[in-house]
Amino acid sequence: MHRFRLTAVVLLAFAWAVAGLAADPPLVYPPTRTVDQVDELHGVRVADPYRWLEDLDSAETAAWVRAQNEVTFGYLEQIPARRKIHRRLTHLWNYERYGIPFKEGGRYFFSRNDGLQPQAVFYVADAPDAAPRVLIDPNTLSDDGTVALAGLYVREDGRRLVYALATAGSDWVEFKVRDIDTGQDLPDHLKWIKFSGASWTKDGAGFYYSRFDEPQEGRLSEVNYFQKLYYHRLGTPQSEDRLVYHRPDQKEWGFDGTVTEDGRYLIITISQGTERKNRVYYQDLQTPDAPITPLLDEFDAQYLFVNNDGPVFWFFTDRDAPRGRVIAIDIRQPQPAHWAELIPQAAETLQGVSVVADTFVATYLKDAHTVVRLFELNGEPLRELPLPGLGTAGGFGGKRRDTETFYSYVSFNSPSTIYRYDFRTGESTVFRRPKVDFNPDEYETRQVFYTSKDGTRVPMFITHRKGLPLDGKNPTLLYGYGGFNAAITPHFSVARLVWMELGGVYAVANIRGGGEYGKEWHDAGRLHRKQNCFDDFIAAAEWLIENKYTAPAKLAIEGASNGGLLVGACITQRPELFAAALPAVGVFDMLRFHKFTIGWAWTSDYGSPDAPEFFKTLYRYSPLHNVRPGTCYPATLVTTADHDDRVVPLHSFKFIAALQAAQGCANPVLIRIETRAGHGAGKPTQKIIEEVGDEQAFLTRVLQMDTRALDTRTLAPEPEPEGEDK
Repeated sequence: MHRFRLTAVVLLAFAWAVAGLAADPPLVYPPTRTVDQVDELHGVRVADPYRWLEDLDSAETAAWVRAQNEVTFGYLEQIPARRKIHRRLTHLWNYERYGIPFKEGGRYFFSRNDGLQPQAVFYVADAPDAAPRVLIDPNTLSDDGTVALAGLYVREDGRRLVYALATAGSDWVEFKVRDIDTGQDLPDHLKWIKFSGASWTKDGAGFYYSRFDEPQEGRLSEVNYFQKLYYHRLGTPQSEDRLVYHRPDQKEWGFDGTVTEDGRYLIITISQGTERKNRVYYQDLQTPDAPITPLLDEFDAQYLFVNNDGPVFWFFTDRDAPRGRVIAIDIRQPQPAHWAELIPQAAETLQGVSVVADTFVATYLKDAHTVVRLFELNGEPLRELPLPGLGTAGGFGGKRRDTETFYSYVSFNSPSTIYRYDFRTGESTVFRRPKVDFNPDEYETRQVFYTSKDGTRVPMFITHRKGLPLDGKNPTLLYGYGGFNAAITPHFSVARLVWMELGGVYAVANIRGGGEYGKEWHDAGRLHRKQNCFDDFIAAAEWLIENKYTAPAKLAIEGASNGGLLVGACITQRPELFAAALPAVGVFDMLRFHKFTIGWAWTSDYGSPDAPEFFKTLYRYSPLHNVRPGTCYPATLVTTADHDDRVVPLHSFKFIAALQAAQGCANPVLIRIETRAGHGAGKPTQKIIEEVGDEQAFLTRVLQMDTRALDTRTLAPEPEPEGEDK
């Protein structure tokens, strides 16, 4: 019977191929039960007929997930180019990738993926050019590659490390401790950790970390409040960890404990949700039972600790500087009147600052691409670090006594290359350069600026094969995010490369709500101004059409997480403007997002639906609540994962159920639900290839793309059949 079904699928695919992309047969979606759930919110009656899908552990929801996947994969399997796309992606993905090295105790630590390994392997070497040895290989920790290394924190002497493990993409991690010399784990095992690193004390006897109490109900959806800061001493059980700081009166406060490089102070950074404001407290670790002292306690701006010179603390801040600056605060005279400005606000947006070789290394964004400048510790400018072009650079870690640092550089048509910078010579040299089987000279990136609905000038990157005809017929994929002060900068993607090989245009709109131009750009796209994000994205689509890159029948949009909200809002507001949509792990129910896991933290960007003034704004654009029956929506492939405990999959479940019930034309509206995966971090390589391959196959079908270019490209070998078909 299994062989018969497979043969029928192959014959049907062949028939469609011969017909030359004939119209798809009508889709029959799984029935989704509705309930008479109506909430009265601020005097408004709001129906929620798919509330039952919020129960992620119920047998009925599990059956619904299986039925949806059966329809989705049945559709995808009929696409003639799907297997070739997967094989082309697999071939290109099979290249060596390195993480940025860092040094502790004279040893160098870095990650490497040889190409198709599910997870990157971490190595240690005694010198940059010495033969490395495997330190941690997460691929040995599970049969399916879904256990990922989520953090690595090495002791100053380079002999011990804390490492964090995440299973199936969950935000929950477990800490273990490894002896670097022997490669053996110590008995220490810590659980119920989320949104925390580890910071070793100077004596190496233990480390600080933050955790939540063990969830009492569903760990995937239970709301997360009351984080606590602990100290763990090596060789003791977690039950004996010392509670360093918590605030029973402040359920939303989160804590990050960092020991200063000189070992003298514990810096406690206190956050509240995702708001780019924070408090800073400190404790003198050289004084027994020293109190925890508030230093910056107004919650009026962002203050990121950079380093210190004894009692003088250096901070990155956006106080009185929406694009960022560096200040010095002497804790003996902490009043603002005594603060000293070291690096003033520039025309560009300051993204990050580190201190290496007694030098400030400052990373800026200039129209969404990286500029790096070096300064003396007194703030005197030294020089600008040359970069290869229009791209993104990151890294620049190290200590004050180091004479070198490592950084990565990546662009839309250049994979991430690792460089070593020598402060003594002022020169950068290539440490590791990946080799991908493509010619970057065949592609070009340009940056354009377009005008949004209210007259705002917005940048956009456009990448495609050279010689692209501007005839309005090019399949185009427009990507956006626009939230939480996150800047979307140039990056390399094998998936985008295959898209461009197929003749596609890839565009990235740097819309408001992000951090491309600092705090003001972020503020212009959040809370009551969130509609600006959608207007900016719609204006980007219209610019691409007006300038003959594409047409509505050839235009697809994509975004993930907050970007999934972006896509959902745009297709419900302007369904006629787009042919296809790929919203991934999106926030679609803007009236209940704050009731699950860490969703309450997003109220800093969205506002709380519990507040009448924000309810009106949220209800106006909430994708779930703006699906209108009988509307012809773009062909849509929603993607999510059953273990996403950040944006819980109920958002995607309810949204696709509403879309399927409302769809007023033959455009497919489907959901692809990955198993044993989460919000995105730690997803095994093969799962990534399969998911992006299915997304691209979907686009080739619904945009009626010519996929013959794949016939001239090198493909990975056909996978061996399994089971009785082998």
